[in-house]
Amino acid sequence: QVQFVESGGGLVQAGGSLRLSCTASGSTASIKAMAWYRQAPGKQRELVAGISNGGYTNYADSVKGRFTISRDNAKNTVYLQMNSLKPEDTAVYYCNSRPYISNYWGKGTLVTVSS
Repeated sequence: QVQFVESGGGLVQAGGSLRLSCTASGSTASIKAMAWYRQAPGKQRELVAGISNGGYTNYADSVKGRFTISRDNAKNTVYLQMNSLKPEDTAVYYCNSRPYISNYWGKGTLVTVSS
C-alpha cells in the first residue's frame, strides 16, 4: 500500500504561480511512473502531467509550456510547478502512480485561480 499526501495549493490570481508537492510513503518501491491529476467541479478527473522513473515527462495539451513536473526519488516526492495560471486551472490536484491505482488516491490539494 502507498499513501500520497499533496500540498501547496491555494488561491492565486490569474497569471500567478504555485508549486505543488506530493510525498509518497509506504511501499514506494512499487511505484515507477508518477503523475499529477486534477478534477474540476462537475468534471471528470484528468491527467495533467506524468514523469517516469527516469525523468521522461509528458503533459496535457492544456498545460504544455506552463506546468513543469519533476521528482526527487530520494525524497519520494513529485512536484508540479504551475506558471501563468488560468481560471480554468481551478481544480483539486492529486498525485498517483501512472497508470493510477484507485486505492492510492489522497485528499488532494485545492487550487483556485481567480480572474
